[in-house]
Amino acid sequence: MAEVKDTYFHHALKVIDDACIGCTHCMTVCPTQAIRVKNGKARINDNRCIDCGECYNACPVNAIIVEQDDFAIINNFKARVVLVPGVLIGQFPSKIPTADIYHALKNLGFTHIFEVENTIGFVLEGYEEEKQNGLKKPMISSFCPAVIRLIQVRFPSLVPNIIRIKPPIDMSAHYYRRKLQAEGYADDEIGIFYVTPCAAKIASVKSPVDSEQSPVTGVINMKFLFNRIHKELHQHTTDSSENLNQDMLSSEGILWSLTHGETMHSKGRALAIDGIHNVSDFLEKLENDEYESFDFLELRACDQGCAGGILISGNRFLTVERLRKRAAKYPDLEHKKLYLQNAPDNNRIGEITARPIENLDDNVEQAIFKMSQKQKLMALLPNLDCAACGAPDCQTFANDIVQGQASLSSCVFIREQMLAKGEISSEEAGKITNMIWGER
Repeated sequence: MAEVKDTYFHHALKVIDDACIGCTHCMTVCPTQAIRVKNGKARINDNRCIDCGECYNACPVNAIIVEQDDFAIINNFKARVVLVPGVLIGQFPSKIPTADIYHALKNLGFTHIFEVENTIGFVLEGYEEEKQNGLKKPMISSFCPAVIRLIQVRFPSLVPNIIRIKPPIDMSAHYYRRKLQAEGYADDEIGIFYVTPCAAKIASVKSPVDSEQSPVTGVINMKFLFNRIHKELHQHTTDSSENLNQDMLSSEGILWSLTHGETMHSKGRALAIDGIHNVSDFLEKLENDEYESFDFLELRACDQGCAGGILISGNRFLTVERLRKRAAKYPDLEHKKLYLQNAPDNNRIGEITARPIENLDDNVEQAIFKMSQKQKLMALLPNLDCAACGAPDCQTFANDIVQGQASLSSCVFIREQMLAKGEISSEEAGKITNMIWGER
């Protein structure tokens, strides 16, 4: 299991300096301590960020945005395929036929529509192969890219437990590209665009976990597309006779992206956990052998699974309800077995590397020395986790100091002691405060 240092993930979450007020809301909710406040502005550490979106939700002034591809790029391709997750359909009232939504997507410029969950059967076949091959337990779902990155940076010992089978987005992109090639389209004529409910999937397309090139051409913000479809439905005549192309869609597929969407297929001891902080707390105890054994773990960064994604426009609970009603109208996966002969050949994820953020140094002697220094610092610090130093808590602040990324005088309590002892002047103390919180 190789460790990668100074290798950056692509990130969809960005801070707009002009809007940021340095309030620390984002910093205190980040599950990987990826955010610091410098000169009164939030700064995201690229090696720590997992694009879970907690900071996006917490920002009171909308200073954190999600970067995405320009919708106009779909026009660069003859075949313009939109990969639609079920949660997009679930945001519309049940009275709106799915065919109307498809028709609106065609009016917006797409030539082909394919629901991502059509290929759930491929994923399950791959899971079974991994199980037969004796993958280390508990087997951890590879569905949520934010969770995969969380494991890479915070729980590297669990990387071998990740099921190295591509998630539905990749399966569907491979499948549909091959389908269009068989119909006579050249590869450079095909553009495949995924409609994402979250930032993590944008990041996973731009820099896949195994560093291979993604089969997805571009990613479209679901909130943006939902609004465009909504407008189209109200302004133009729809066509409920639109061909749905759902020969492979099953009831299980429709529910896949929701919490328990995967565990319902596990025959052993399985657990479904949603919410990135719940996942993080669980994995920490799992890594410390505080829990009994599990066969399978379904871990999702968002509450209610993808229905709780940060780019979802509708209420997540209503989305779940609608998808459950929709799933009840579809046959189960057992009736869809025939299509499995068309499964993509390249269904496996390549090597997943650990990228631990807690490693103080590659040199063992230096790491031990830094750990000793960190322990001494923790004895000096107040352990109030007030975040006045520009770091989210005292542990993280101490870590920053031993790594040469912060100074002890940044702690407001230590600074007051230094002032009282005459070790620094009021002017120097003011400069330190300004370095953290800005001159304003």
